[in-house]
Amino acid sequence: MVGMAVAEFYERTRERLGLALLSDSLHARSRLVRPDYNRPQLALTGFVENFLWDRLQIFGQTEIRYLETLGEQERGKVLSQILAFAIPCIVIPKGLDPPPPLVALATQNEVPLFSTTMETTLFIHEVTAFLEEMFAPTTEVHGSLVDVYGVGLLFTGRSSIGKSETALDLVERGHRLVADDIVTIRKRRANILIGSGNELLRHCMEIRGIGVIDVQSIFGIRSIRGFKRVEVEVRLQEWDDGEDYERLGLEERLQTILGVEIPLVVIPIFPGKNITVIAETIALNYLVKAYGYHPAMRFSENLLEVIRRKRSLARLAEGDLE
Repeated sequence: MVGMAVAEFYERTRERLGLALLSDSLHARSRLVRPDYNRPQLALTGFVENFLWDRLQIFGQTEIRYLETLGEQERGKVLSQILAFAIPCIVIPKGLDPPPPLVALATQNEVPLFSTTMETTLFIHEVTAFLEEMFAPTTEVHGSLVDVYGVGLLFTGRSSIGKSETALDLVERGHRLVADDIVTIRKRRANILIGSGNELLRHCMEIRGIGVIDVQSIFGIRSIRGFKRVEVEVRLQEWDDGEDYERLGLEERLQTILGVEIPLVVIPIFPGKNITVIAETIALNYLVKAYGYHPAMRFSENLLEVIRRKRSLARLAEGDLE
C-alpha cells in the first residue's frame, strides 16, 4: 500500500507538532494515504455513511465536549463504532484529556492516539502543510535552479553543456542558487511548482576542471535559498544552423512538468555568447509580462500601425494624382 506509515509520521513530526503518544503502540491497521484531515463530528452522532475514516482524525474541543455530554455506555458505543474503521490515527489538540474509554479502545483497535498542546487551528495548519508536502506529486529534473531577480529559472540541457557554469556565474553576480545537478520539483495546489535541492548535495556544485564546491562557504548565506517556485525553463542547446529560433517572441513555447505548463525559452549557445546576461534578461522579461506588458506584442502592434499609416498615405497620394 502506498502512503506513509503512522510510525514514520510520528517520528518526522513529533517535535514540529509536539506530539505525544497516548495509546500503547504506534502500530496501525492502515497508513496515511491522503494529504487531508477529518473532524468526525457527524460520525460521533452515529451517522457514519460518509465517514472519511481513511485520513488523520482530529478530536478537537467540540468533539471532546460532545463526548463528555454522553453517558458512559453511549459514549463507549459511539467510540467503538468509529474505531471499528481502520483509522490511521487520532490527534487531540490543546492538551485536552481524552474521554474514557478512548485510549483503551484506540489501543484495542490498533489506532495510534496522540495529543498535542498546540491550538486546533495552528495544528491543522501545520499538519496540512506537512501532509501536502509529503503527498505532493514529485519529479526530479537534471538541471540547475537559480533565483534570478525573484524568478525561478530552471536551466536544462544535455550533460556538460554549461548549466552549472551559468548558475555559478549568476551566483557571482548576486543571484541565489537553489539546486544544482538534481532538482526535486513538487506540485503544490493546482498550478504551482516548487523546486528544491537534493538532500545529499545541498548547495554544492560540480564544476568540471575544479570539482565539487560549496556555494554557501564561498559566496555566503545570501547566495543560496532552500526552495523556489519554478517559473521558467531555460533550455541550453548547441547552435544549429538548421534550427528556426524565435526572433520576435510572439509565440510563447511551453513546457509541461507534473501537468503544469510553464514558459520554455530555448537558448542556442556558442563560444563567446553571454548566457548569464541573457538569463537575467529572461527573468526581467518574465516580470514585465507578469505586470501586463508584452514587449514583442507592443512592437508588433507598433509595426502594424506604421504599415497602416503608410498604406493610408499611399492611397491619399494616389487620389491626389487622379
